[in-house]
Amino acid sequence: MTAQTDQDLTLLRDALGPLRDREQVAERLLESSLKHSFDPETELDWEAPVEEGKWFWPPELVSLYDTPMWRRMSEEQRMDLARHEAASLASLGIWFEIILMQLLVRHIYDKSVTSKHVRYALTEIADECRHSMMFARMIEKGGAPAYPVPRIYHNLARVLKTVSTTPGSFASTLLGEEILDWMQRLTFPDERVQTLVRGVTRIHVVEEARHVRYAREELRRQMVTAPRWEQEFTRLSCGEAARVFSVCFVNPRVYENVGLDRREAVAQVRASGHRREVMQSGARRLTDFLDDIGVLRGPGRRLWKSSGLLA
Repeated sequence: MTAQTDQDLTLLRDALGPLRDREQVAERLLESSLKHSFDPETELDWEAPVEEGKWFWPPELVSLYDTPMWRRMSEEQRMDLARHEAASLASLGIWFEIILMQLLVRHIYDKSVTSKHVRYALTEIADECRHSMMFARMIEKGGAPAYPVPRIYHNLARVLKTVSTTPGSFASTLLGEEILDWMQRLTFPDERVQTLVRGVTRIHVVEEARHVRYAREELRRQMVTAPRWEQEFTRLSCGEAARVFSVCFVNPRVYENVGLDRREAVAQVRASGHRREVMQSGARRLTDFLDDIGVLRGPGRRLWKSSGLLA
């Protein structure tokens, strides 16, 4: 396909309707950023003590919830597991955001530095820097260790972000953002949860809404204009990213660190109907969107199914 100007692109459509003008989308997102951005260093009370009797993550979102092992655990052990899983998810979030920042920098490298599209990308990178520092500080405050992803997936991500196509980059961005966003939308209004954790998730939800909009609009554009080979490669790489994400979502070391048998815990999580429903519910809005715009096809769709994120 020959290169298209932004004006030409306004004449193109996908299954969701006409493509929106890139600069107009960026302008609205920049206006929203001016009104609804936060500095976690001053917005949150980092000196407040940890609240006794409150969770670090809603119990229904803890991986072992409603399994035989969960029913045998004491309330104290359940809350401790939630604290460690919150640290594991925050660690995963930092990993994803560092990858995302690199992908965004690659995306804008050849684009006009005075465009609103590039200016919003730089704004989002600044958001993600703050989010990563915020998550790291939340891990420290909770007293659980950081949980880096297994080394094999850490290194696999080096390959994926090196060979990723532009649409593949935005599809992977949405994968990393939308499932955690769904969980955080359940977390920040939950009064059973630590006030600090609710504050962290509230900031992240508000600012990530813009990031999701930016990534969705750009992915739509790329899937219409990219050459056939790039679309097909995107479907495969996105499916592989879904598989890796589902494996890395909770680090199995959390079970050992709260005194549980790691192998038994992992087996029960895999067999849990509740956990499968949580993960598929968290991914549903994203998978519906990806399906509509033609990403979930062929071998890539089979990879999504094997990940457990697509029914």
